[in-house]
Amino acid sequence: MRRAIFQKRGKDIFTRFNFATFVWQKFTIMQKKFLERSTEVKDALNEGRPVVALESTIIAHGMPYPKNVETALRVEQIVRAAGAVPATCAIIGGRLKCGLHGDDIELLGRGGSGIPKASRRDLAYLLSRGEHGATTVASTMIIAHLAGVRIFATGGIGGVHRGATATMDISADLPELAQTPVAVVSAGAKSILDLPLTLEYLETHGVPVIGYQTDEFPAFYTRSSGLQVDYRLDTATEIANLLHAQWDAGLRAGVLVANPVAAEFESDPALIERALETALEAAAEKGIRGKAITPFLLSFIEQATGGISLATNIELVCNNARLGAEIAVAYQLL
Repeated sequence: MRRAIFQKRGKDIFTRFNFATFVWQKFTIMQKKFLERSTEVKDALNEGRPVVALESTIIAHGMPYPKNVETALRVEQIVRAAGAVPATCAIIGGRLKCGLHGDDIELLGRGGSGIPKASRRDLAYLLSRGEHGATTVASTMIIAHLAGVRIFATGGIGGVHRGATATMDISADLPELAQTPVAVVSAGAKSILDLPLTLEYLETHGVPVIGYQTDEFPAFYTRSSGLQVDYRLDTATEIANLLHAQWDAGLRAGVLVANPVAAEFESDPALIERALETALEAAAEKGIRGKAITPFLLSFIEQATGGISLATNIELVCNNARLGAEIAVAYQLL
């Protein structure tokens, strides 16, 4: 009897070992076929040094050339100056790239809106066709997770759009936060969205919303929205501790770190609201919806504010990159 039990246990262990080996082999095949980490990112991860993922939609769709390329390179330099390795993500020639070269960033910047905006649903198509794609928050989270990067800094996340009770227009960023264990540092969610419903969605799906040195959820261009975050933490080390607790406990969701734009770069809330109302009316008249609406609204607001919103956008991205790097450094030290 005892011998039979040992044989069964040995068989179970062997089966689990074979399954784990099979999963690892499939992952390795996937990496070789679709995922490409730059040498700098690969070396940093192998050596246990901090890495920060960065998105590429902001390069292709967020601002005009050459300001987009200049900003992308500036953001990477900020990450390096704070002690981490930048890993800008994109799809280049049908490959999920974690860590871009200067030529890749130039390609995305010059390509602009001609480069497809790639979220989760677009990945398989672009990979199968060998095409390029500028990654959103959702797809950047996917690439970061596959590559082994835990921290991701962006501008602002997508969310529940205004009027979503009728249109069901909800950004893929939100379900990605609910299922992918990556921390996203952002200036909250874009004020073009329904912020209360966005926070309700995150609460329902168990995504912690952490305010960095703030009790209020920021509204992208402005520092406050009148809405509360779940928890306030005042240091990068405290946030890193929470991330370890989240994932070491087996909780698979991501974490949203809300980092308000610096006060000196905040846009006037009344100016932004007036521009937004006009932009929404224009989008409705033109029938613009889906993935096209966010770039349209941001561009419209930029023109309506005489470039003020763009200046705020650039500074908040830089601010988030700096905090993301500080969190990544603290995370590796714990």
